Amino acid sequence: MLIPEDCRYTKDHEWARLQGGKVRVGITDFAQQQLGDVVYIELPSKGDRVEGGKPFGVIESVKAVSDLISPVTGVVDEVNTDLLQHPEWVNQDPYGKGWMILILPDNPSQWEELLDARAYESLLSEEGK
Repeated sequence: MLIPEDCRYTKDHEWARLQGGKVRVGITDFAQQQLGDVVYIELPSKGDRVEGGKPFGVIESVKAVSDLISPVTGVVDEVNTDLLQHPEWVNQDPYGKGWMILILPDNPSQWEELLDARAYESLLSEEGK
C-alpha cells in the first residue's frame, strides 16, 4: 500500500499535498482499495468554498457511495474534470492522475494539523488495516 511521505492525511483517508501554497486533494491508496472499482465522482466547481472536515463531493464504487471530506478550508482553485470521464484513475493512480481538487487554503496552519505519513500508517494499524 502506498503512503507517500510528501503528503498529509485525514482520518477519513483523504490525502493532501502542499504545492506552491495550494493543497491538492485525493483519496488514499487504502481508501481506493476499500472502495473497489470507482464508477462515479461528483466534485465541486472552481470557485466553490470547501470546509475542512466537511464533504466536498461524492465518490461511488461498485461497493459503496461515500462522501469526500476536505482536509482544509478554502476556495477550490482547480478541479480535475478529466476524472469525471475517467473515474477509474482513482484506482489506477490515486496520488497522480486520480487527484480531485486543488484548494487555496484560508488558513495554511490547517496543513500542520493533518497526519503525516507515519501517523497515517499508525492510524491504519490501529484500525486493523
